[in-house]
Amino acid sequence: MKTLKDAKIGETVKIIKLYGEGALKRRIMDMGITKGIQVKIRKVAPFGDPIELTVRGYELSLRKADAENIEIE
Repeated sequence: MKTLKDAKIGETVKIIKLYGEGALKRRIMDMGITKGIQVKIRKVAPFGDPIELTVRGYELSLRKADAENIEIE
């Protein structure tokens, strides 16, 4: 299983599944990350956390701990 944490800079990936429960999953979905959408990896911070994504036309920073809960294709 490949997660968003494993994606490389410049890569565009498709979201397959969201893991986690309750508030965590709801928060990720509220940010616009839902099953089936395309996400582009824009940048990674110098120490690797957080990662910056382009989601639905806007920029989003996401912690790697949260990115581990997002399965990609």
